[in-house]
Amino acid sequence: MTAKEYLGQAYRLDLRIRSKKNQIASLESMAMNCTPVLTGMPHNPSPCVSPMADTVCRIVDIKNDLKEELTRLLNYKISILEIIHGVRNPEYQLILEKRYLCYQQWEEIACDLNYSVSWVLKLHRKALRAVDVVMAGKEKKNELA
Repeated sequence: MTAKEYLGQAYRLDLRIRSKKNQIASLESMAMNCTPVLTGMPHNPSPCVSPMADTVCRIVDIKNDLKEELTRLLNYKISILEIIHGVRNPEYQLILEKRYLCYQQWEEIACDLNYSVSWVLKLHRKALRAVDVVMAGKEKKNELA
């Protein structure tokens, strides 16, 4: 796995977490607006006795998944932070943290650091090479252990 792929895992997991939060909000809204329609007409019995209970069960399931993914995201971020702190250049560390932990756009990072976007991208490439070295060192330590 390349440094960029490794560092990008947290962002993708964060997107999934946001999606789950949106699903929960949508289902909660549906559950709140659930009103029975009473008519005197007979109807076919449905296998679903209580749509609201089903919705609440689904919300609970998604919330449990969300807790697991939040734990994974926290673990990923801690792991990424350890890798980034293994890079010796503080400027590289800052760029990597802003990009992969704060999810900032290149323009924002350049503005914060008073650099051009092209210079930030050049520093980023160098930082990724430094991360590759750190990751290779960790792999060697794991092999020796």
